[in-house]
Amino acid sequence: MGRDHYLLDNQQRQAGQRFDALSELFNPWTFRRLAALGLGPGWRVWEVGAGGPSVPRWMAEQVGPSGRVLATDLDTRWLDPTGSVEVRRHDVGADVPPDGPFDLAHARLVLVHVARREAALAAMVSVLGPGGWLLIEEADPALQPLVCLEESGSAERLANRLKLGFRQLLEQRGVDLAYGRSLPRRLRAAGLVDVGAEAFFPITVPACADLERATVEQTRDLLIAGGIASAAEIDEHLDNVMRGGLDLATSPMVSGWGRKPFHGP
Repeated sequence: MGRDHYLLDNQQRQAGQRFDALSELFNPWTFRRLAALGLGPGWRVWEVGAGGPSVPRWMAEQVGPSGRVLATDLDTRWLDPTGSVEVRRHDVGADVPPDGPFDLAHARLVLVHVARREAALAAMVSVLGPGGWLLIEEADPALQPLVCLEESGSAERLANRLKLGFRQLLEQRGVDLAYGRSLPRRLRAAGLVDVGAEAFFPITVPACADLERATVEQTRDLLIAGGIASAAEIDEHLDNVMRGGLDLATSPMVSGWGRKPFHGP
């Protein structure tokens, strides 16, 4: 998806806050899955749509000096080329894939925002070496559309109304809100084997509130312009979030993985 259409681009100051919250919420889950796939010394890794530096940095620690981590994004301003990490501006849905082969390609919360997501998935598969792993992690807001699972009062109802409006803005920009659940089917269709998937659904942890606050602040003007909420309602919601009385959830994140088949004996 073009940068001018991306609802949550990297240029605004809240992007760093979102990256921090996403890292706190999902990094332990992502790292556990990557470790289970065998990520280790000497691996060649392509981190797609890296966003912030935390995942590429951790990957570099795992692959060591004999490995390689290529971190790409449309906007690389938050990334640091250090050690085994190479940073490159790249559009996974449109640009020629980087030279492989790679032992692992990974994207988290990326492909749902890419207009040519099928081409992006095919590009990631194409650069895997025999036996190489693909790990795709995508939110599935349609599985659980509420940010407050229990609408026990007016504050919760306001929060859910804003979240519904936010997801309408995402759909208007071509985001597939049910993409996460389709990952196993898509990975098998791409010719991968040993396909598996699992979901993570964080509820009522501090980072959920941090993510909600940063997301609403970043989309504030669009929420108002779209008639979804008034400025006063957004201020009221942000105040409710700051007070800590809301039990906030994030969308379930589905992690799907598959391996490129070995050829020959």
